[in-house]
Parts: sequence; structure tokens; C-alpha cells
Amino acid sequence: MSDEAEPLPDTLTQRIGVLARRETEARVLAPVIEALAGAFGRDQVLDIVRDTIIRIANEQGGELAEAMGGDGSGEFLDSMKYWRQDGALEIDVLEHTDAKLDFNVTRCRYAEMYRALGIPELGAILSCNRDFAFAEGFNKDAKLTRTQTILSGAGHCDFRFRFPEDGDG
Repeated sequence: MSDEAEPLPDTLTQRIGVLARRETEARVLAPVIEALAGAFGRDQVLDIVRDTIIRIANEQGGELAEAMGGDGSGEFLDSMKYWRQDGALEIDVLEHTDAKLDFNVTRCRYAEMYRALGIPELGAILSCNRDFAFAEGFNKDAKLTRTQTILSGAGHCDFRFRFPEDGDG
């Protein structure tokens, strides 16, 4: 008999939604990050947190593509139900084809939550920072362009995904 346990699949997000998960994470991480910043320097700690979040997001993107049964634009759009749960995101899909997924986020309760907690800078690291690495993990050949976010003060977030044509990725 081995002492190693089977890996625990991440089903928390599907049960409680991403917004509740991010709030829980932020309420725990914010004071820990502040304590570490006081001991080791804010910039160094935020760099480590940023790099760690990027690595986690990349891994989660790959896991989600596998769970969705594909890594195309359709599967990605369908997977957004987890981020939109409980009205967490309001999006306006501008164009959706196999090769393109363009949408704007017109309301972001994640941004509202981070501001209400008084940690918008940390919110950008914990949430907005994930998007590019997550997309790369979901489909290594997909490209995301985003020039603005609600959390940084814009009126909407502009997500422009490009997926490889069949046989290119």
C-alpha cells in the first residue's frame, strides 16, 4: 500500500463558481501577501505571486480543455459558463467562428469584488493576469489580444482570441 494519495481533481470551481472561489482566495491571500511583502519586499513578493498565478493558470487551461473534450473556440466559449456563473461576467460576443472568438466583458463582478475588498492591484494579479497563460494552456496555438480591462479603469475588457485553423494546431 502506498502512502501517496491519488490527486484530487479540481471540482470546486464547478460547484461554487469562479467568483466565489476568487473571493475566498483573495481573502486568504491578501493578508498573507502583505505579511510576506513586509518581510521580503513588496515587489519581490508580487513578482513571485504573479509568476505562480501564471503557472497555475496555464495548467488549469490545459486541464479545462481536456475536461471540455477539445481546445477550440467553441469549447472555450462553452467553458466560460464557469466564469459567468452567478452573473459574475456579462459579455457581448462580437464574433464567433472556429478561428475567432471576439467578445467584450461589459460587467465584471470580479473587478467590483476586488475593489470592494480594497485590493484592485492584487485583483489584477490574481485574476486578469491569468487570462493569457490560461488561453495558452487551453490551446498552445491560440492567441489572445486584450488592450484594456474594467479593473484598470476601462469601460469594458476587450478579448480577441485567435484559434488555429483545423490542422494548424
